[in-house]
Amino acid sequence: MPKAGKANQVWTYDFVFDQSLSGKSLKMLTLIDEYTRECLAVEVGVSITSEKVRQVLERVCREKGFPEMLRSDNGSEFIGQAVNNWLTENAIKPIFIEPGKPWQNGKGESFNGKLRDELLSREWFSSVREAQVVIESWRKFYNTQRPHSSLGYLTPSEFKERTENKKKLAIAVG
Repeated sequence: MPKAGKANQVWTYDFVFDQSLSGKSLKMLTLIDEYTRECLAVEVGVSITSEKVRQVLERVCREKGFPEMLRSDNGSEFIGQAVNNWLTENAIKPIFIEPGKPWQNGKGESFNGKLRDELLSREWFSSVREAQVVIESWRKFYNTQRPHSSLGYLTPSEFKERTENKKKLAIAVG
């Protein structure tokens, strides 16, 4: 399985499930840059189709640039025609983990565990809208304030900035 060696090389996406106080199902699409550990998006809804996945990818890519590869399981939303056509049109290589082997998506699974432990297991959402607002606030905290041991105790934003500054310095010197 390919490993990320720079930002926007390998992104990973997956789903996390929870429910509101009323018992309504909540489905969350998580999207992570495997190198910087930046959470690029957490889309929250009752249902997230392949077309919605494509829309989220398109929105994030317009803002962050396009990844070279995108890692996922073989869920119907990730192998659907809307997503696969979009990946092909944008020259993004899909990487599918083997069925029953979540460790092949370790960065995504790690993030999903943190989302569950640090937020979902501690909050009760009265509505989908409340979940969207609270989860987006946590996503921003995760990227800008929460240090990561795997990044030398930097936040994903700090790590990404340092990486970009080193790259600019190398270009200026070279």
